[in-house]
Amino acid sequence: MTPPPRWPCLTDLGDGGSALMVSVQPGAKRTEAVGLHDGALRVRLAAVPVDGRANEAMVAWLAGQLALPRRAIEIRQGASSRRKRLVIDAPVASVSDWLDRLGLSR
Repeated sequence: MTPPPRWPCLTDLGDGGSALMVSVQPGAKRTEAVGLHDGALRVRLAAVPVDGRANEAMVAWLAGQLALPRRAIEIRQGASSRRKRLVIDAPVASVSDWLDRLGLSR
């Protein structure tokens, strides 16, 4: 059994993939991760929540941050909600390292 991840918003899926819980605030001035909120990574998005633009922006931003293709990230739950579960085709260690580099408090 693997030890729990260092971040409460991150889950090891056991198949080389990870799940990340995010709490999205669309319509912000700029796109950025700002901390944790209720066990999820709080992300402010510059995109508005119209016609899926915020979801597309969330996936594109996270893919860019993790240096992954967009197809490596899927919104598994919460497509029409502020709280989302993203499945990422990357090891939990690399996502956790990225979270560490953001310099957010846990």
